[in-house]
Amino acid sequence: MAYDLHTHSALSDGTQTVDELVGEIAGTGLTGFALTDHDTCVGWTRAAELADVYGLDFVPGMEVSCATSGLSVHLLSYYHDPENTDLFAEINLARDSRITRAQKMVDLIAVDYPVTWDLVQEHVGEEATVGRPHIADALVTAGCVSTRSEAFATILTPASPYYVSHYAVDPVKAVKLVRAAGGVPVMAHPFARSRGRVASVELLEQMIDAGLCGLEINHRDNAEDDRAVLRVLAQKHDLIVTGASDYHGAGKPNRLGENTTTGQMVERIRERAGL
Repeated sequence: MAYDLHTHSALSDGTQTVDELVGEIAGTGLTGFALTDHDTCVGWTRAAELADVYGLDFVPGMEVSCATSGLSVHLLSYYHDPENTDLFAEINLARDSRITRAQKMVDLIAVDYPVTWDLVQEHVGEEATVGRPHIADALVTAGCVSTRSEAFATILTPASPYYVSHYAVDPVKAVKLVRAAGGVPVMAHPFARSRGRVASVELLEQMIDAGLCGLEINHRDNAEDDRAVLRVLAQKHDLIVTGASDYHGAGKPNRLGENTTTGQMVERIRERAGL
């Protein structure tokens, strides 16, 4: 059994509707999948319905945006209560901050590139929160870059003069909030060095002490040497080990099922969730 536990739809920064995404997953031969849109659970109901139609095993998830000392950290949460007030109070703060940040970035970018706020909004899904991926899509539409990945590597990188930071919950606090909401926290792509500065082993240890349950080790952005380090850490703390595509649809090279999670590890996630 093989599961892809990290996918995105247009409800956050993916390019496909939930229907399109699940339909494509059904053709991959995967046993199951998780929908892990950024800071939202609004796609869970539809994804579960479609999973039943296609005979897929659905794992409800979310990718929580976190930050500490200028470092961006992503935390995958599985099986948390989608109505937990403490968790979503933080999520809503981050969402509001992301909107303001996007507006500021577009204002800066518009000085040098033919991109407007209206053009960015054309790329935002009906229930999605605007963010850098949508600015990237607008840059592609305007002919400023060829792909979303190119936009992130140049105009939207944290080292860019157009970059603006935004509020995000501290990762240690996020782990505690997810656990308190009945969820199973797994750190996404811990050593994704191509994205910039990565978490230290010390930070990972702090998150583990706070209740982190797993590490997304098998991810295209974790180099093999780094995966070896993460495997040692996972073995030391008896952590769940996952693999996933981090699929977003068009504009990124990630393909569904390129990295997967075993059925045994999915069962461990469910056990930690009390299922």
